[in-house]
Amino acid sequence: MAVKLKPLAEQVIVITGASSGIGLATARKAAQAGAAVVLASRNEEVLRAVCKEINDAGGRAHPVSGDVGSPEDVEKIARAAIARFERFDTWINDAGVGLYGELMQTPTADHERLFRTNYFGVVNGSLEAVKHFRKRGGPGAIINLGSVLSDVATPMMGAYSASKHAVKGFTDALRIELAREKAAISVTLIKPSSISTPFADHARNLMDKAATVPPPHYAPEVVADAILYAAQHPTRDFEVGAGGRPFAIASAAAPGLSDRLLGAVIPPLSRRRGAKPLSDNLYEAGVDGQTEGAHLRGRRFSLYTEAQKHPGLTFSLGALAVTALAAFLARDIIGRNARPMIVRAVRPMLVRGATRHPLATATLAAKHPREAARLASALR
Repeated sequence: MAVKLKPLAEQVIVITGASSGIGLATARKAAQAGAAVVLASRNEEVLRAVCKEINDAGGRAHPVSGDVGSPEDVEKIARAAIARFERFDTWINDAGVGLYGELMQTPTADHERLFRTNYFGVVNGSLEAVKHFRKRGGPGAIINLGSVLSDVATPMMGAYSASKHAVKGFTDALRIELAREKAAISVTLIKPSSISTPFADHARNLMDKAATVPPPHYAPEVVADAILYAAQHPTRDFEVGAGGRPFAIASAAAPGLSDRLLGAVIPPLSRRRGAKPLSDNLYEAGVDGQTEGAHLRGRRFSLYTEAQKHPGLTFSLGALAVTALAAFLARDIIGRNARPMIVRAVRPMLVRGATRHPLATATLAAKHPREAARLASALR
């Protein structure tokens, strides 16, 4: 059944994990677009400050404190949204916590607490949203935050990776079940690559050094744009940033080689210089209110992410991402010999996508002329 979602200006949107990072960036962008927002997290003080900021700017925002790992708290969030705005149209499950450390070092209690937030928080929020949409009888959207680690596992973040695999499995199964009953509910999985949020500083860290996320980094606003696109356009899944895509492709195509590569590369890339934070947010609310981490600044644009809003271009740019990885690994003499062959293979895919969607292609090129020029130069 085709689902027709409302424009943002006509929506009421519930956002969990709204006191920092991606959730906070999404709340601000949604409010700027005219949506009414119901913001939830464990940090009531920061939530109230964010809602005041939005309301003072002419927006509509309502705070609700709660722990998404508790079904009772999630039900309270839904009731508050209905009491304040009479309904909600989109539910965004963004709340999440992190944990760095080898699996054999990870206490069972920490592992369970992480799943309580990352997995059961998504389950609780999704099921509560389905109840409301069924009762109301109108279209609705459920948007769950997975990760590039929903598709590939990495060392030092084994528990987190496992929770995001679980989120993907639940989200896909829920989508299938709702499609079987022809429910007018869109279910989307957002899979960000490394994002420059305070995630690493908020995470429980069992390593010997301060934690970080591997490069390249993308700004949380890039993820927020993808989330709000999915709130208006039914989308199965959405990858944010091409940085993690080559690892997912390599893991599927050559799992043994990928395992060795990830085992060698990820641990050093997960550490940074500087002192470890003194606290984390695994069991209690942390220090919130920021969209980006103090030591990170992410890219403000991702061509790969933008292209997914224009399906005809997605395959071509996916091929380009693989080509770029191959060109990097086969540089120098091999690269000079292989480049003409690679270009001949990829050029028709890009031309075909641009021909089928000329307006989308022209809009992208006009909006990002520098990236378009580089692309044209690479394929000349």
